[in-house]
Amino acid sequence: MTERGSASVPPAEPAQPEDHAQPEPVERLLDQVAPPSQMLGGGGGLRAARLVSVGGGAALIEWRGGGARVGAMLAPGLEVELLEQVVEDGGMVLVEEGPPPLVVGVLQTRRPRELKLRAGTVTIEGEQEVLIRAGRAAIRLREDGDIEIVGSRISAASRGLFRLVGRILRLN
Repeated sequence: MTERGSASVPPAEPAQPEDHAQPEPVERLLDQVAPPSQMLGGGGGLRAARLVSVGGGAALIEWRGGGARVGAMLAPGLEVELLEQVVEDGGMVLVEEGPPPLVVGVLQTRRPRELKLRAGTVTIEGEQEVLIRAGRAAIRLREDGDIEIVGSRISAASRGLFRLVGRILRLN
């Protein structure tokens, strides 16, 4: 190890021309970073870990690269529901090293295969247009008030009064 404040860094590889440069996989880039124990005199660094379970204000984590499972505390403000979703998805968290380790955030390492929104109120705004599309079906909301619904079969149902109101109604 060198003097305090500097970490050993692998020698740089010769630069490739930009049009032939291939991005390095994230795993290889992470392996090139000096371990937290070698940074700034050791300890206190941030590390990635897989979240195994969460409950009672604490978590069970497994450090990136394997190893034994370790108990960790949760930083104030982390939502348990979010962490439970990370456990279900097999996701990663950002952990501050120390006795005890402290889970400080969630790492997003890939685009979700499914997106779930749960809130008291969900607001989606588009200054000019909002488009919701799935396959050949779509709903388009335009800033001028036009609403377009397109699909191969459209069903509408109501448990109470179903009203269609307009100056002109055209069927077929």
